[in-house]
Amino acid sequence: MTDDRPFWDKQVETISRDELAALQLARLRTQVDRLYHGSVFYREKLTATGFEPGALESLDDLTRLPLVTKQELREEQVSHPPFGRYTLVPPRQWAELHPSTGTTGVPVATIWSVRDVNVITDVTARTMWGVGVRSGDIVQNAFAYGLWVAGMSVHYATRHLGCFVIPIGAIATEQQIHYLRMAGPTVLFSTPSYALHIAERLKERGVAPSELSLRVGCFGGEAGTENPATRAKIEDGLGIKAYDYFGLGEIGPTMACECTAKVGLHWSEDLHIVEIIDAVTRRPVRAGETGIVVLTHLDRDATPMLRYWTNDYAKLDTSPCVCGRTHARSPGGILGRADDLVIFRGAKFYPVQVEQVVRSLDGLGDEFRIERRHVGDGVVETCVVVAELAPGAEAQQAGVRDQLQDSLRSALGVTPEVRVEPFGAIERTTFKAKRLIDL
Repeated sequence: MTDDRPFWDKQVETISRDELAALQLARLRTQVDRLYHGSVFYREKLTATGFEPGALESLDDLTRLPLVTKQELREEQVSHPPFGRYTLVPPRQWAELHPSTGTTGVPVATIWSVRDVNVITDVTARTMWGVGVRSGDIVQNAFAYGLWVAGMSVHYATRHLGCFVIPIGAIATEQQIHYLRMAGPTVLFSTPSYALHIAERLKERGVAPSELSLRVGCFGGEAGTENPATRAKIEDGLGIKAYDYFGLGEIGPTMACECTAKVGLHWSEDLHIVEIIDAVTRRPVRAGETGIVVLTHLDRDATPMLRYWTNDYAKLDTSPCVCGRTHARSPGGILGRADDLVIFRGAKFYPVQVEQVVRSLDGLGDEFRIERRHVGDGVVETCVVVAELAPGAEAQQAGVRDQLQDSLRSALGVTPEVRVEPFGAIERTTFKAKRLIDL
């Protein structure tokens, strides 16, 4: 393999849509047959819908199959401990156990077989190659290691690519800065919130981005990288090109990433079927419309997911990308999470919309939170957007506050209360930032 080729696997990444559909259908039939005959959990769900083996005649038939939610997986593992009845390979083939992060409930355990590790490693290498990571790069991996899967998959892929890895994980920021300056990494992986925090601390210490060797960063674990204001702050603060990254513990930790054209998350459709489903009707939306991302494994060995309801909102574009890749992509990345929806005075909005406003105003810092008090049925009685002043902007506090409130009114169609606090008042995190605070 040569480092100047544009694709990690050209045959897969530039396959025609017709050939891709044929590949998906063949793999889907095999996977559904495995699930029906090898998993009591899935056989009960499929039988309840009237499905019979061999009934898949086209990809359109996928919509007749049942959806699977994280809550169902939790209940299955509680009823049939420890791992439920949907693990298809025997224990002697198990390689690793990775639960979900558990940020919204009890973690769901996922098992990787030896073969799964190899597939995950290769598709992660594919995503990294697409943003310009090459052998000889030095990768500072600030994704969390251990049970959170992204750190492990990036580590494996970094070695697969022939890079030098700094397996630092999501640890103290001072150590991140030490290795950024001492070891000269060229690539950084972290959450977007943590990237902004690192940039903030570098500025406080008087370290200019030009003093670092960084040129590329991939940021996932939460939405935001494709938010124009957030991307600009990351790129300016670290002197890099910043790319959006996406994965789920139950599906694949690092399975979708932007390319250098920055026109949306590229999905790995040879390994996953991506559906965009209406949150209410549970039917596919029309092309280009926003809905819930539903994912199906086509090549997962140990714990395949069939029509997994992610709770993430996105759009899907199946037109060829300017980079030459033919797999579908989601412009704007993940647009919000269904469980993060704020309903206030008849208006509906998501934290990512507040993020765009906060990070586009010069007098504010990067951090914010939304404090809300419920009155039932998800309706919010009080809603307060809390933001920080930028360093040195104390004298402008009243004007910045008014500007923030006006901008939120324009962007959200409603006027939440606003509180502007001193710089540094909001807690920073090395992991996923918590934007919604329920009072």
